[in-house]
Amino acid sequence: MKSGKIKTVLWILGMVTVGILGLFLYQLATAESGNALLIVLMLLLGLVLGGVIAFLASGKLKSEPPVVTESSHTIAESMRKVFKIVSAEGHFQEIYNYEETSKLLKFIPQKKKALVIVQAKVLVGYDFEKLKWEIDELHKTVKLVDFPAPEILSTETDYKYYNIEEQFFNLFSKEDLAKIQHNSKQQVIEAARKSHLPEVAAEQMRTLLTELLSSKNFLLENPATISDSGKKIEMRDR
Repeated sequence: MKSGKIKTVLWILGMVTVGILGLFLYQLATAESGNALLIVLMLLLGLVLGGVIAFLASGKLKSEPPVVTESSHTIAESMRKVFKIVSAEGHFQEIYNYEETSKLLKFIPQKKKALVIVQAKVLVGYDFEKLKWEIDELHKTVKLVDFPAPEILSTETDYKYYNIEEQFFNLFSKEDLAKIQHNSKQQVIEAARKSHLPEVAAEQMRTLLTELLSSKNFLLENPATISDSGKKIEMRDR
């Protein structure tokens, strides 16, 4: 039983005790002298009992704090070296409306729906392991042979649910919530693909490589290849 319920019960007992004491006082006023001593003793006992109940109900009775035990085991599955550079960052807000209709016993309509607002941060850049170039040490030039399209390196999402409506026989399950999050995240990624993020990432990478090679007295032979890569973006959901 919770502490609040215990206090309620004690207050009720206290009220009952007060009522009994009132009854004893009435009997004391009308009783004969032979019974007066017994009634006085019972009155004193009732006062002591009422004081104890009032003391306990006043908040002195406190439940012990819960004991929480936690454990965690982290296992590193794999590690490898990568060379990926983020060259553009985009923030998106997606309003995703989910509605599902079914029939209970094939004739009773059941509906559940939810409005989800997805706030996401999308990082776009390049994986340098996919780049191919040729270096001419004599003429101090670098020629880009294959420069892939920018890709989504990371997508950080936060989901907030609004206007959730469900019925007793048609509740949201864990699978439903996972499906909603997956589909809404895909909508954000699709919006990122259609935005200017690929172009921003390409121009940023073009500036970076041009300035980096220039500092080493090298010339980037075909920088337009980088700009052309920004016309598309690889689908990488991570």
